[in-house]
Amino acid sequence: MHAKFLGAAGMFAIAAMLAGPAMADKTKIDFWFGNTGDIAKRVQEQCDRFNQSQSDYEVVCTSQGSYDASLQNTIAAFRAGKQPTIAQVSDAGTLDIMLSGAFYPAKKLMADMGYAVDWDDYFSGIRSYYATSKGDMYSFPFNSSTPLLYWNKDAFAKIGKDHAPATWEEAAEDFKALKAAGYACPLGFNISRDEIWQYGEQFMAVHGEPIATKRNGYDGLDAELIFNKGKWVQYVKNLKSWYDNGEAVLKSKETGQTFVEAFAAGDCQVILTSVGDHGNIGRTAKPGMNWDVAMLPVYAGTERKHSFVGGASLWVLAGKSDAEYKGAAAFFNFIAKPEEALTWSTVTGYIPVRNSGYDYLVKQGFYDKAPYAGRELAIKSLTASPATADSLPGIRLGGLLQIRQEMANGLQAIFINNADVQASLDDAAARGNQILRRFEQTYKGKQLP
Repeated sequence: MHAKFLGAAGMFAIAAMLAGPAMADKTKIDFWFGNTGDIAKRVQEQCDRFNQSQSDYEVVCTSQGSYDASLQNTIAAFRAGKQPTIAQVSDAGTLDIMLSGAFYPAKKLMADMGYAVDWDDYFSGIRSYYATSKGDMYSFPFNSSTPLLYWNKDAFAKIGKDHAPATWEEAAEDFKALKAAGYACPLGFNISRDEIWQYGEQFMAVHGEPIATKRNGYDGLDAELIFNKGKWVQYVKNLKSWYDNGEAVLKSKETGQTFVEAFAAGDCQVILTSVGDHGNIGRTAKPGMNWDVAMLPVYAGTERKHSFVGGASLWVLAGKSDAEYKGAAAFFNFIAKPEEALTWSTVTGYIPVRNSGYDYLVKQGFYDKAPYAGRELAIKSLTASPATADSLPGIRLGGLLQIRQEMANGLQAIFINNADVQASLDDAAARGNQILRRFEQTYKGKQLP
């Protein structure tokens, strides 16, 4: 009996020793993100793929409900010493977190953890948004996008057109013709804070006009807003005239249908929205509807410039353990793989952030067939002009979300209260400049990286 017990105990001990390493707890890494709905599901799927690909780390991915909440919750958690290892921050919050100093720079992290990264592999228009003046990337581009024009080919065929408008003058004629042909919503649009990105910032980007001095804030915290002095003023006037003529219709949750939903249903024939919506529209479009995308129009005589990257990037926060940093680096190495870029672009509509990822998709024939054909135009839009020392790399303004809100307030006054366009935009710029001056005072004496 005693021998049998020893034999059993010995076997149990050996089994325990053999099982020990395999059963050891994985290093957990908290990743907070702001996406919701379908995109949140896709983020979780990517986290699951990483967790299944190795046995050392487990990334725990938690939606915070919005970009704003993700940033605010991260700041609050950091102050309490309970910050996640990785936090998603929207493009608009880039300068805020850059100046906080509460992060582990992306380039340094990967080098410290033993990963050789070709940082020049990132598209220049994406890299510059999240890099210092020396070109060192501070965060990892994640769900990157840029806006496109979506158009209903069936509706355009009824007005004798087989292509999307390349200029806003051509678009104006198309909207008029669509209205005359009986379409109630030639252009669906919104003027909320979240839509300023495509109707304001990106309009100025492709026209090569700054939203602010100091190269959109890249050259100093003392930048001033000047969106009220360029072609955007004329564009807002045109948009208001289309609205007054019933050729452009406001669509939002408040009206019962967003402009993206209205386009997918065939109720609006043209919209401007992110390439990130391409997948969702493909899944929800009215059966049999023929639609396509094109780059944003520009006014006649304009030399098109590259659009800006939107979406968000991933920041690694300070104050975590070496084991967590190793896990974060492993996660970033995983999502950078070309095969992962293919999966991510397939299920979301977001674009690959590296040349190698894009080349891999091209070789796979990704852009040759529906429902993915057309998404390559986002890459062409982001690279429409070369990056130079004088070109606009993006927008680096403190309090950008608040500034967008002031721009939206100006548009609300124009479209809802029939306020004067120039006066309303002047007022919006003045309110926005107050935000910039408060931000400058908060970081007085601090140099931009």
